[in-house]
Amino acid sequence: MTIPSLPIATEPPKHVLVIEDEPKIAALLRDYLAASAFQVSLRETGEGAVEWVRRHAPDAIVLDLMLPGVDGLTICRTLRALPDKRIADIPILMLTARVEEIDRLLGLELGADDYVCKPFSPREVVARVKAVLRRASASANAPSPALELDEERFEARVRGQSLVLTPVEFRLLRKLTTQPGRVYSRQQLMDALYSDHRVVSDRTVDSHIKNLRRKLADLGVDPIASIYGLGYRFEWSEETPSA
Repeated sequence: MTIPSLPIATEPPKHVLVIEDEPKIAALLRDYLAASAFQVSLRETGEGAVEWVRRHAPDAIVLDLMLPGVDGLTICRTLRALPDKRIADIPILMLTARVEEIDRLLGLELGADDYVCKPFSPREVVARVKAVLRRASASANAPSPALELDEERFEARVRGQSLVLTPVEFRLLRKLTTQPGRVYSRQQLMDALYSDHRVVSDRTVDSHIKNLRRKLADLGVDPIASIYGLGYRFEWSEETPSA
């Protein structure tokens, strides 16, 4: 009896959008990318590009800097500002014939992942596309940081869970995590907590530490160690247990 072989599951090809107004260059990139097993879409103008990307969500974008209508930098800036991270984080490879350093830096500052200067080898563009896709995949698959502090919003997360802190508790945790393993005295912590240098007692710091440890313990961790006679130390590892 012959057992039929099962089809081998394969991932769908990565979808690359090329936005390039020079037809010969666009066709050349399409052919080389297709030869490397990419699905390729072409657009000749920047008009409507952002809406197209939002609808189709390609895996990567090869974007010419100088486009009719809407230029590449504007497209890049607009995409990176979108609230939908799935779209905002799409890797972008910028193509440019303007080799001035300011243009290169500006493109990267606006969120381009890489750039290639014209004239270029199509093989180099394909290699760069593969590289930005690898980096994006590695970033997406990387474990989330165990502890995240957003200093602009005064928000904290522990293993993806929100840690609700008062401003004083946030500054206290930020100070302790600046140098994990270092012992901070109560006076050093007080100096970090109050910018107006008000006079507070050691017990005030102890009270904030107690509240902070309780909130951390509620999320399953207790990374703050009391060092008798000296102060406090932040000790973190992926195995940090609850108290």
